[in-house]
Amino acid sequence: MMLLLVLLGLGLAAALTWCRVRMVSVTVRGDSMAPTLRSGDRVLVRRSRLRSVTPGTLVVFARPRTTEPGWMIKRVIAVPGDAIPRGEVPTLWSYPGNHVPARRLVVLGDNPAESYDSRHFGYVKEDSLLGVVRRISRRTTA
Repeated sequence: MMLLLVLLGLGLAAALTWCRVRMVSVTVRGDSMAPTLRSGDRVLVRRSRLRSVTPGTLVVFARPRTTEPGWMIKRVIAVPGDAIPRGEVPTLWSYPGNHVPARRLVVLGDNPAESYDSRHFGYVKEDSLLGVVRRISRRTTA
């Protein structure tokens, strides 16, 4: 019986460690994803690679082309192999080809007037991807 409890405890510890490594909590700052996300909301992010990302998915990635470190949250509108959405993202007119290249994403904020996104910096590289948003926790207002 004692051995069973020890094994159960070790299994639970291993599961919790796996969750901590695979899941990250990120706090939303700013209004670029309003109304979907508000400043102060928290999102639970599952660390993942590009293969688990589809259009419409919310992703978290390292800020591109800024000296200010941190994370950004945006909605994916195109993945590798999709047609380049040049009509929605004029910045991509300067990129060659007709399809989103391998290991790249096109992302937009839900609030275009407040969003720094692919319209400004082009593609998001796979190596800057933290993961996919799995859960949203709304901030409580007092």
